[in-house]
Amino acid sequence: MSDIKPETAERLGTLVGDFVGSGQEYYRKSFAYMMEAPGYRFTLNFAAAILGPIWFGARGLWSWFLGFLVLETFAYIQIGKGLFGDLGREARQRAERIEETLELRRQQIESAEQSGSSSLDSLRRAAESLEGALAGAQEAASQADTTGLTFVVVGILLLLVFKFIQAAVANWTLEGQFARWRSDRSVAHGWSVPRLLIAAVFFGGVALMSMVKFAQPDAVSLLETFPTDREWRIDVGDGVQAAFDWTKTAGRGFFDALTFGMRTLLDWIEVILVQTPWPVVGSVIVLLAYLSAGARVAIFTGAALAYLGLLDFWEKSMTTIALLGAAALISITLGIPLGIYCARRPKAFAIVRPILDFMQSMPSFVYLIPVVAFIGSGKPAGVVATMIFGSPPVIRFTVLGLQQVPETVREAALAFGATPRYLLWRVDLPLAARTIMAGVNQTILLSLAMVVVASLIGAKGLGEDVLEALQYAAAGQGILAGLAILFCALILDRIVAGKR
Repeated sequence: MSDIKPETAERLGTLVGDFVGSGQEYYRKSFAYMMEAPGYRFTLNFAAAILGPIWFGARGLWSWFLGFLVLETFAYIQIGKGLFGDLGREARQRAERIEETLELRRQQIESAEQSGSSSLDSLRRAAESLEGALAGAQEAASQADTTGLTFVVVGILLLLVFKFIQAAVANWTLEGQFARWRSDRSVAHGWSVPRLLIAAVFFGGVALMSMVKFAQPDAVSLLETFPTDREWRIDVGDGVQAAFDWTKTAGRGFFDALTFGMRTLLDWIEVILVQTPWPVVGSVIVLLAYLSAGARVAIFTGAALAYLGLLDFWEKSMTTIALLGAAALISITLGIPLGIYCARRPKAFAIVRPILDFMQSMPSFVYLIPVVAFIGSGKPAGVVATMIFGSPPVIRFTVLGLQQVPETVREAALAFGATPRYLLWRVDLPLAARTIMAGVNQTILLSLAMVVVASLIGAKGLGEDVLEALQYAAAGQGILAGLAILFCALILDRIVAGKR
């Protein structure tokens, strides 16, 4: 406190008192001592040592509460196992299984003696071996039952170590909370009785249930198995199936039109990529790479295309890019306008964001179930599945790019009389273009990642070769097809990314 001006020390003491609530004099001294030199200083908070995680919960330090909850629970588990745990349970269960097998062998020996079977000697040897194993298991169970004191001692030592650590870091963590509270008064502060009760109940429940579960696994069946009924899953599954059937019947016209549109778009793209002479397609792609990213990328593109052609992957690669192009074209065409709409209407984005989270979190194989149910198998189904998997990035990046446009620039444009349309096309989109293009790039690459998955529902292309290699354990062919997919991805990535 000597280096702090009196008015500053008085002000600091007032703030500390407002923050800590109880124990103000102790924390005034502790915090002032720490502020002489920022960083960790060793102190011991005996209240934190006695209450443990409950102290951290009462102070609103919930992340520390969870960490010390796990540590102390582990220590209490050791103590519980030592005091009332069934330590020889596993060995006794093994002995029971051996005894059952041994009884079966004895019955077989009796039958062999009566019939004069030639296997009598081998059965007797097996019985002798089982008797030795049974004696060993019983001895192991007895020895395990005598180790209770060891578990208690280890648990107490661990608990004391964890208590010491909590006492040593308590003031340091609370001082950090105090620093955050000074700039943001919404940060948890004071000694809260409701928080204390919540922390105590939570800690007591977790520690007690963990001790019982590990010490006496068979004592409470509710802790062993989640209470459920298999019929519930069957009933819910039947309900979902009924909803799928009704949707498929009611929306038959929509799904037929969607399938027709997807197939038409695919056919046109395949005409361009597959039926056009390969020198034309290859030269156009190389020229596009040169114009977009320069000579080095054009050389790499030419080499990658040569690999696809020489190893007989050309047609399947073009089919794959056609499927990818259809999915990416639809995703980008719908995703960018939707992203623009969500960027300007936060309430709409609050609705769309959980849907995007669902689309990105759901495993890709699960997409195939509703897609096949509504559309069937084949290329259109592959386009839809790829589109669902790949569309979230372009929407998210479009929203992010537009939200990052400086408000000062927008205000300046409005001050000079810019209309909303001019503001969007001449200010917002140009400034957000790099971020939006990053989203387009991610959409294309994620769509290409669905190539192998889409082959499971009849989509042709390079994914079919990879799938066949997996089925027949043809490692060499699978690696070659995988490299072909990799080269397609790299070509598209370099062309879309352009010169960086």
